[in-house]
Amino acid sequence: MKAKLITCPKTIKYDEAGKFEETRFEKIHNVIFSSANDGSVKVAEEIADLIKEKQSNSEMCVLGLATGSSPIKVYEELVRMHKEQGLSFSNVITFNLDEYYPMPKDNIQSYHYFMHEHLFNHIDILPENVHVPNGLVTSDELRQYCIDYEEMIKNSGGIDLQLLGIGRTGHIGFNEPGSHFNSETRSITLDYITRVDAASSFSGIDNVPKKAITMGIRTVRKAKRIILLAWGQNKASIIKKTIEGDVSSKVPATYLQHHNNSTFILDIEAASELTRINTPWLVESCLWNEKLSSKAIIWLCQITGKSILKLIDEDYNDNGMSSLLAQEGSSYDLNIKMFNKVQHTITGWPGGKPNADDASRPERANPSKKRILIFSPHPDDDVISMGGTLDRLVEQGHEVHVAYQTSGNIAVADHEALKFVEVAKEMNGIKDSNYITSIIEQIASKKDNAIDTADVRNLKTLIRKSESLAATRYLGVPDENVHFLNLPFYETGSIKKNPLAEEDFRIMCEIIEKIKPHQIYAAGDLADPHGTHRVSLNALFESLKRLKPKPFMNDCWVWLYKGAWHEWEIHEIDMAVPMSPDQVLKKRKTIFFHQSQKDGVLFQGNDLREFWMRAEDRNTKTAQKYNELGLADYAAIEAFVRYYF
Repeated sequence: MKAKLITCPKTIKYDEAGKFEETRFEKIHNVIFSSANDGSVKVAEEIADLIKEKQSNSEMCVLGLATGSSPIKVYEELVRMHKEQGLSFSNVITFNLDEYYPMPKDNIQSYHYFMHEHLFNHIDILPENVHVPNGLVTSDELRQYCIDYEEMIKNSGGIDLQLLGIGRTGHIGFNEPGSHFNSETRSITLDYITRVDAASSFSGIDNVPKKAITMGIRTVRKAKRIILLAWGQNKASIIKKTIEGDVSSKVPATYLQHHNNSTFILDIEAASELTRINTPWLVESCLWNEKLSSKAIIWLCQITGKSILKLIDEDYNDNGMSSLLAQEGSSYDLNIKMFNKVQHTITGWPGGKPNADDASRPERANPSKKRILIFSPHPDDDVISMGGTLDRLVEQGHEVHVAYQTSGNIAVADHEALKFVEVAKEMNGIKDSNYITSIIEQIASKKDNAIDTADVRNLKTLIRKSESLAATRYLGVPDENVHFLNLPFYETGSIKKNPLAEEDFRIMCEIIEKIKPHQIYAAGDLADPHGTHRVSLNALFESLKRLKPKPFMNDCWVWLYKGAWHEWEIHEIDMAVPMSPDQVLKKRKTIFFHQSQKDGVLFQGNDLREFWMRAEDRNTKTAQKYNELGLADYAAIEAFVRYYF
């Protein structure tokens, strides 16, 4: 089955030599795939074809390789080709882009370890043909080591194909902002944002190395072919700057605009802010449908600073939307239609309003009392992302169930675990428990970045479980309606998770069949294609696919909420649930029950505020956006998109 390509021929052009021609917006060739998986498979196929072509000519194939989450699926596909199709790597020489410094090879966070775990240990490449920068070279030898690394690349004939990822700072390799156009392999100090992004892998930013060894911009640009991978919403902003912005040392990836054989491979989320995707009416004539019209009108309100009903013909004509105006007849008609659409998303009855006309409401009136199943990837996403709605559903008498898909144990810091277990030790009856003492010793003797023992993981699981129960009890959900699924894909004890397997799907299908819900709520966060939220969502989608023939599924509607990092755009929202000031405070208190996640949480990303602060800010801003469009002024709003399966 061929990968589904989504391209825009009018904005991607090639001259006779095959070089990319600059267009009004885009300055680097890019191809958008429907998923990260499809894009990765296509890239793996290109690499395999190059290896086989070189083999047929009795030549060595020199690959420049990257680490991080972006190329993982590419490596998985190459390993599959080796094992199932006989693809040989005997003629392959590899040079990795970078390595943390200092960093032992056997550290599970080292790129040496990463490459062997994901690729080298599973193929027939010769060990002497593998080159990963040495993270333990002495400081006195470091400069010469970097010179020698460059010389090894040159003596190998130069890099035939360089695989890249991109950081939120625009770095390629570890070429941080400020890197020079002609830089070569060298030691570099890591940008703070880069270290924040790596913090989850190192159990906190304090453990992330401050330096690295990296190939330089010039080294990368010497490659005959460059492929850059970018997946997920988190990369959208930097991808737009790189592809459409000016060449600048502030965004090192923009230097690739001067390479004549570079392609960016993107998924829909990573490409979402490109002009031709985000505002296609500024690029070419559009075929206007309801979805595109809604997006365009909301955008028009934002750039003009007007509410929906104040837009005039001139606003449409001056901003690339004259064809929409011509299609609909007048701005008045467009405005009324859009205002009603947005207004009808607002409801104080997320489970449906009993005995009411539901023709213009987001949810059905019947059955008046629904069975509701809320899936939460981690044991706090439910209250962080939809705590107000959960509270409303309980208050309105629905049978609410919460299912925590993973244990969330790796998000509990060691000092939090130690605090809990020491309390347990002091309790009467278990004061001299050898088991408790053993867990304390296991935590105390744990080495940096080591995987927790099974006993410690179990303790951390119990911590998350007890916090979840405290929160759901506060909202009035009976304990018997709270389900801890502990999906096996998560239970590795490390950031890297197992692929979804039959046992994961069995557990998901079982809980859905048991409850037979009229509503399912789930985290629809697509920011990271390899993250727990995305994998948990994929587990739900596959389960829905398998259960669809069941009669009870005909009455099941699925609503998606966003995770802790983003909110749905206004034009995407199908249901907006307003919150009173009192409910905002109640939601805050509910989040506080997750004490192990409150202060200095391990995986808070680039936003250093506590979860409750981010949640309130997001809900407040959503309400403000509705108000700016001319709708009622609410304290806060939680938003949902309906998923049709």
